[in-house]
Amino acid sequence: MTQETEIAVFGGGCFWCTEAVFELVKGVAKVTPGYAGGSVANPTYRQVCTGETGHAEVVRVEYDPRVISYRDLLQVFFATHDPTTLNRQGADVGTAYRSVILYTSQAQKKEAEAFISSLSEAFPGRPIVTEVIPLEAFYEAEGYHREYFRTNPFAPYCQVVIDPKIAKFRQKFVPLLK
Repeated sequence: MTQETEIAVFGGGCFWCTEAVFELVKGVAKVTPGYAGGSVANPTYRQVCTGETGHAEVVRVEYDPRVISYRDLLQVFFATHDPTTLNRQGADVGTAYRSVILYTSQAQKKEAEAFISSLSEAFPGRPIVTEVIPLEAFYEAEGYHREYFRTNPFAPYCQVVIDPKIAKFRQKFVPLLK
């Protein structure tokens, strides 16, 4: 991380999907899939999938705040997953797939909480279940999870789940694309 960049950490279901979206955003220098929000140090993917570590699949987004604001990152995050489903995104079920924002500063916490409050009108009758918690530790995922969509574009999960999400994102967020 350089002095010009900041860190945001989001969990919106499968980190393959979340990584693929944030890699398209201008001002984002690096996206790293990993695990956070739990109690086990250096967890493995298998451990996280059991739900026993308390960790969620997340992405660590290194971004340039002079190019993209944290608020814009929040907008992307909330537009590309369902923040009203507890411990689930599509077919991915369990606490590892929960909606979570892990803040790195009090300013991020305040902005995330304000953004969530403003979302109630967008989801009438469906409460936002996104957690907002401090980032205590981030553990990088195993190498085969990194740049998964780019390196496995023809994998069934990529074709059925990630491709449509990317297409929708590209249509809705043209000004934010690299």
